[in-house]
Amino acid sequence: MKQRTSTLLAVAALTAALAAHAQQPAKKASPQAKAAAPAKSDISKEFEKFREVLEEDNPAELFEAKGEDIWKNKKGPSGASMAQCDLGLGAGVVKGAYVRMPRWFADVGQVMDAERRVVHCMIKYLGYKEEDIRKQPFSNVNKTPDHVSVITYVAAQSRNMKIAAPQKHPKEVETYNIGKEVSAYRAGPYDFSCASCHGADGMRIRTQDLPNLRKPAEAIRAYQGWPGYRMTGGFMLTQQWRMNDCFRQQRFPEPSYLSDSITALLAYMTVTANGQVYKGPGIKR
Repeated sequence: MKQRTSTLLAVAALTAALAAHAQQPAKKASPQAKAAAPAKSDISKEFEKFREVLEEDNPAELFEAKGEDIWKNKKGPSGASMAQCDLGLGAGVVKGAYVRMPRWFADVGQVMDAERRVVHCMIKYLGYKEEDIRKQPFSNVNKTPDHVSVITYVAAQSRNMKIAAPQKHPKEVETYNIGKEVSAYRAGPYDFSCASCHGADGMRIRTQDLPNLRKPAEAIRAYQGWPGYRMTGGFMLTQQWRMNDCFRQQRFPEPSYLSDSITALLAYMTVTANGQVYKGPGIKR
């Protein structure tokens, strides 16, 4: 009862903040305000309180449990488990792997982000077909694909760990630099880039405060909570989906699933956030 009351109070506070925000006229920021460090809006603070209450019983745990079942047991089409999958720390080792990707994998001669590596292993060891995965790479209200559940499980095994994406191999450094370039590349009908929204302090879309991906303490905000349970849909979404959707919002052609450009962007964002603590799969609006 106490938790439910707290949830209702949080919802009420969030609703009130939304209403108040909608009634306020837009104001031009003074030069002093622009120079100051970005402050979270009241509405963002209220939503964070609301999210903290919900995360005590995060529905993402249901998908995490399904992913664990697929990882540990013989659930794939080939009747095998993921015990041979190496996420960078040795075959079958999941603990701490998520926060150490993207990274170089010698067996494929590529830098892979976590989702790309998980899908690779599911195809190689469990017998999933790449063409089937590409038919529905992301979740919708009707279905959460198996690979999304597995990546949720893998991510959860790095909960409360510091991000430590490596930059030792030349290809890891190259991928980071490509991601940095992609982030700043302007094109499309709006002449947008990732940096148009995420390259300066104090940016916002509607009621959403946007992190500055050039700063470690801000880059973690873009990394945090992914994979995330989407409250407005009731399903899990991953970082790959988030990156693709940013391209869509810029009116860019969306990259193909698990493309090099998305891995590079994730490398840029993750390396920038190195040293920050990842809290695990979260809840999104």
